[in-house]
Amino acid sequence: MNEEKTIILDKLNSWWDALVSNLPNLGIAVVVTTLSYFISKLVYNITKKLIYNRVKQTSVVRLIARISSTVVVLAGLFLALSALNLGDTLNTLLTGAGISGLVIGLALQGTLSNTFSGIVLSFRKNIRVGNWVETNGYAGEVIDINLNYFVLKEADNNMVVIPNKTIIENPFKNYSLTSKMRITIECGIGYESNLEDVEKITKDTLNSCFDQEAIDKELEFYYTEFGDSSINFITRFWIDGKSGLDRLRAKSKAMIQLKKAFDKADINIPFPIRTLQFDGNLPITQKQNHTVAEMN
Repeated sequence: MNEEKTIILDKLNSWWDALVSNLPNLGIAVVVTTLSYFISKLVYNITKKLIYNRVKQTSVVRLIARISSTVVVLAGLFLALSALNLGDTLNTLLTGAGISGLVIGLALQGTLSNTFSGIVLSFRKNIRVGNWVETNGYAGEVIDINLNYFVLKEADNNMVVIPNKTIIENPFKNYSLTSKMRITIECGIGYESNLEDVEKITKDTLNSCFDQEAIDKELEFYYTEFGDSSINFITRFWIDGKSGLDRLRAKSKAMIQLKKAFDKADINIPFPIRTLQFDGNLPITQKQNHTVAEMN
């Protein structure tokens, strides 16, 4: 019994000696941990202010600020463990963190890909909330760029939710990057029309609706082909606009005004027709052969 008591006392004494000898290191560890905590809060606030000037996405700003503050806390924790001469514990933590990070990364590969893609989209200057874009077969106004998905509001007021990774990996068209866009209209007029008059009427009509000189652009007009039932042309003009709706409105207005101008000038816009000619002077045998050929 005395032997056991002696062993216990010796063990307690050794612990006490170790505690007393490590008191300075323990004090340093406590100070470092406390400082890292307050510094992390300061870093969090400073990072939010710095990032918010460039990124208007609140969730992204908070995520970056939290990552920055977490790095500061982890750095303080590792310094505190080093001060306590717990190198083996530190190595164990690093090894465990590496293995855990690998497992979590493999399990959440798709989610993490969308998250990082959302961060990249938030920093991109060529796509912002409020822009009118066309991507992945959808077109509409950008309503939200979240950490996991991208939200478009189409012209019919439907919301389209697209994974961020899909936006990054595929091309998109942003109508809002420029303040001007060019509209193209294709049309055909009858063969009996005077081509010079058609060109003049088209240019005068479109210039009266969309003043090209005011936006320092030039209207274009070209005949393209002799079609089956019409002589076809294209005309291209510029408008001030930043969305697909502006394009549709301008094209609709141009078509209405061109139709009115052509009607007023008796210019025909033909539709495809087929003329059947029956010649009564054909011999009976030739008519019969023709009928048999048609039946075959």
